[in-house]
Amino acid sequence: MVSKYVRHPLVRGMVTYAFLWPTANLVQQTLEGKSFGTFDYRQCARYALYGSMYVAPTMYGWVRITTIMWPQMNLRTALLKATIEQATYGPFAGASFLYFMTLLEGRSASEAAREVWLKFPQTYTVGLTVWPLVQTINFAFVPERNRVPFVAACSFLWTVFLASVKRKEPSAEETHNK
Repeated sequence: MVSKYVRHPLVRGMVTYAFLWPTANLVQQTLEGKSFGTFDYRQCARYALYGSMYVAPTMYGWVRITTIMWPQMNLRTALLKATIEQATYGPFAGASFLYFMTLLEGRSASEAAREVWLKFPQTYTVGLTVWPLVQTINFAFVPERNRVPFVAACSFLWTVFLASVKRKEPSAEETHNK
């Protein structure tokens, strides 16, 4: 019975993100100098919750919509999808991550909005160097049923980066200039 559900792309994506996102967070914490005894496991739980319950479903929805709109699986269509994603889903995903993860930390909506204001430009700029290539490969060569898990696997290092951005306190200059 379990294997029946795991065959569904959304469920596979949710399971994949439930493991990869907190694992990436542990890697980020390790890079900060933490170890098994000092890890923030509540932070890991927030990453598991956000990755599985928000990122996987929105990614699944995006992949389904693009497959319906552009069903062809070729390089030209993949480039088009990747470009459109960077103009639509990319900003949505980056801002959502910063906003909702701040809320999951127990901070206010105004603090979450400020987090987006301060950190989104850097996050989005770096994303523009990573995701067009990843998504072009995804849309050109990966069968639809495996696209969400493929993106999840590719997002491991990206999530380490996001966790680092999330943990970094903005400098006084960044805070003042924004």
